[in-house]
Amino acid sequence: MKQSDLLHIAIIGKTVGIKGDMKLHLYTDFPEQFKNNSSFFINPNERLTLREVNLDRGLIKIDGVFTPEDAKKFTNKKLYATMEETRKNCHLKEGEFFWFDLVGCKIIEDSISLGIVTDIDRINSLNYLKINTDEKLIKSGCAKTFLLPHNEPFIIKTDIENKIITTNAAMDILEAS
Repeated sequence: MKQSDLLHIAIIGKTVGIKGDMKLHLYTDFPEQFKNNSSFFINPNERLTLREVNLDRGLIKIDGVFTPEDAKKFTNKKLYATMEETRKNCHLKEGEFFWFDLVGCKIIEDSISLGIVTDIDRINSLNYLKINTDEKLIKSGCAKTFLLPHNEPFIIKTDIENKIITTNAAMDILEAS
């Protein structure tokens, strides 16, 4: 497995107390994947198991770790999940999508290709699609990249199967970029 196949979902923080408890800093919208005896990658070839998880206090205990000295070895370690594990353990509501499913989607407005989604940026509480502009539009003087809010009224339809996001007013945002 390659590092690029893994999704960064949390960081293990400092030790707390005398029994090897550690802080857990989440980088995911799906805390439900962190439960007792759940297992995560810390690198492409190594997993660890969280023996106990207390999300209310933001604390974890790692399997086999019982002292602060042993726990310190895991401080600042990143926790990763695979896309398959994420799909299995995280439950989406109607109309929600995983960001990794949105990356690579073509942005279409009025039958014109505006570009391809390359990433998702969260600014304050809003998610923005980072889009590499279509070459034809760049040649006509448009910006090479632009951000599009991932909400109504800008997103009309998202078709993950065909990797197409149909938009409204995205061209106006591109032209103003």
